[in-house]
Amino acid sequence: MSRSGLTTADRGRGVPAEVARPARRRKRPDTPAERRRRRVVRAVLALAVVAAAWWALWHSPLLAVRTVRVDGATTLTADQVRTAAGVPGGTPLLRVDVEAAAARVARLPQVASVEVTRGWPRSVVVTVVERRPVAVVEQTGTRSLVDADGVLFDTVTGDAPDGVVPLDVATPGPEDPATRAALGALLSLPREVRAAVAAARAGSGEDVTLTLTDGTTVVWGGADEAADKSDALVALLDQMAAGTLEPAGTIDVSTPGAVVLR
Repeated sequence: MSRSGLTTADRGRGVPAEVARPARRRKRPDTPAERRRRRVVRAVLALAVVAAAWWALWHSPLLAVRTVRVDGATTLTADQVRTAAGVPGGTPLLRVDVEAAAARVARLPQVASVEVTRGWPRSVVVTVVERRPVAVVEQTGTRSLVDADGVLFDTVTGDAPDGVVPLDVATPGPEDPATRAALGALLSLPREVRAAVAAARAGSGEDVTLTLTDGTTVVWGGADEAADKSDALVALLDQMAAGTLEPAGTIDVSTPGAVVLR
């Protein structure tokens, strides 16, 4: 047989090629009922996929909480943060209310800010920023740490952390002008100078006084021009340390353009 599909005998008999080849079978067009049936099958399959995805996200243990990771905690323990977050193990991740968990952690006094996120596929991540103590105040026998915003957030019974300055104000708190002015003075100082401050006192928002570890009194005044007052104090202390300026018992930088030494 040749490639044309005809035998030698066929060619000899003169049989046309289109007659000798078997006719191709034409595809029968789909009936409306068959088309409807296929559409129904596709719709059912799509619904099954959606249902499976919904079940996997909302009910399946495959995407459920197995660990609650805590980042950023220093004075707080990870267990304290986890307990405050209140995220039960085995909860499907998509059903974890991260905003509510963050609000619960934010109630811890030591927490300045918090973010709770889903760590796919099986964890929740709690990232906290703790308050950093700047000063320590005493009220009715209780000593409390104070952060840069004037918030009293923890108590101490022994020595305060390094760099934390004892602060004497009548009504410590974030809304107290004296507290804000004294903290502004401390925060404006370079780290090495703040470490040399033994105590701070403020009778009002315009009457801040610092006492250095060598006994020198620094009259600071109010909260205005804090950066200029800090620069003036640092320059004077550097000159005294270098021996180019005689030590003074009192340094008045309340008007930084006209410093007074006594």
